[in-house]
Amino acid sequence: MSLVPNLESIAREPWLSFQLDGQHYAVLLNQVSEVIRDCEPTPVPGAATDLLGICHLRGNIVPVMDGRRRLELNHGTTSDPASVRIVVFAHDTHRIGLRVDAVGDLLQPKAEAIELPPARSGRVDDPVQVVMGWQGGFVALLDVARLCRLNRTLQDVA
Repeated sequence: MSLVPNLESIAREPWLSFQLDGQHYAVLLNQVSEVIRDCEPTPVPGAATDLLGICHLRGNIVPVMDGRRRLELNHGTTSDPASVRIVVFAHDTHRIGLRVDAVGDLLQPKAEAIELPPARSGRVDDPVQVVMGWQGGFVALLDVARLCRLNRTLQDVA
């Protein structure tokens, strides 16, 4: 199984963009369950440092990750707390929230505008799949399973 994404396939799908620490990221829209207003998750003792806690969403317990910490960005506060949202991802039977600074536009990229990201040494769990030039900068498309650490096999856990 190849780890190189199919750029044509990715370009056929719309992306939901969002901001973290002034940088632009996106996920495939079909992996987003919903976007909700920010809330104070209930902390989970002993959890990973990027897990803010859990929240109840219509009777379901949803873990909420800090997007800035997960992507190793500045941990400071956003300039506009009213724009902070939690993007809830759906992956198989899992629902996982990611706190972001702001939700942006829906993007429909062209295959020729998408490129593989530069290699970043030391990041075996790097969630960045591809990048695309956008508005004088770039937007990084994230792999939801890697971002939420859902792609571990039994060998990884053992």
